[in-house]
Amino acid sequence: MLRTASALRSAKISAHRINRTLQTLRATLPTNQRSLTALGDQIAVREGKLLWESDSGQYVLALDIGEEKGGLHVIPRQTAAVQTADSADEHFAKGLALEDTDPDGARAGYEACLAADPQHMDARINLGRLLHMAGRLADAERVYRSAKKPESVLLFNLAVLLEDLAREPDAIVAYREALALDPELADAHFNLARLYERARNPKSSLRHLLAYRRMIDRQGT
Repeated sequence: MLRTASALRSAKISAHRINRTLQTLRATLPTNQRSLTALGDQIAVREGKLLWESDSGQYVLALDIGEEKGGLHVIPRQTAAVQTADSADEHFAKGLALEDTDPDGARAGYEACLAADPQHMDARINLGRLLHMAGRLADAERVYRSAKKPESVLLFNLAVLLEDLAREPDAIVAYREALALDPELADAHFNLARLYERARNPKSSLRHLLAYRRMIDRQGT
């Protein structure tokens, strides 16, 4: 009890509050059933596996203070960022599992993932693709363009979407941005060769077609 009182004083809890809590415990609990610990600037009473505040009597549900060998130590509490990341990954996994059987449910899972973690790139790419496949082209474009940082696969999918919207100049820009991030994206070279041919730019078309063929040859070997 003296070691615990000393630790409570080290936690900058007043002597008056410590003495008052000790007197209350002597009157209400057997000696072998009570222990004290600091909970911020409050005194908490440990009763078996339960922990409650000495002043209010309110139980503390998030047990982040532990007691070991008469001293005090802190058990790290999972941070909000880690909890958010875990929640986002759970929603992503649900969306992925539903893609083949329930596209609406998959989209809902990816939307929930992005609500928890707007930076979850895989969820953003998959959601945009599902919206595109469902004919919701404007929604898909909004999802792609809401990304805070560029990513090659996302930009490639955006370019395909822009082609379907008959916005070929914009599609060329998106394919080029995708290749700037990943020069080995063979399909982007092929699609650019096709678009440049339509735009009557044979020099650029040939350059990307040759790049595409070199990549395919390397993959074949």
